[in-house]
This record gives sequence, structure tokens and C-alpha cells, in this order.
Amino acid sequence: MLTRVKKWSWLKVWAMNLARRSGQRRAIVALSRRLAVVMHRMWCDNSDFCWSKNNRSAAR
Repeated sequence: MLTRVKKWSWLKVWAMNLARRSGQRRAIVALSRRLAVVMHRMWCDNSDFCWSKNNRSAAR
């Protein structure tokens, strides 16, 4: 998601800021864990991924 996905999302912005502070490898691990949490929540709620934080509150 950090290098392959062209479209920006709140998750990519978070990971890029983390990579700038802590390094690329730590950001990749943190992003993987956060993606697992988000995908599990989406699976439980049967919801779609919201690309921006503005859409997240409307989707609930």
C-alpha cells in the first residue's frame, strides 16, 4: 500500500508519516497490522473501506 497503491487514503497518509518518523520497515509492519485490524472490523461489520475519514462517520 505504501509503494504500489496510487490513490491516497487516510491509512496511506498515516503510514507515510510513520515512515518519515520511524523508517520504512517499521512503517510496513505497522501498516500490515493496522490493515489486519481494519479488515477484521470490515469483515465483522460487513462494511466497505472508506478512503477518507469524512466518509467513515457517514458509513456507520
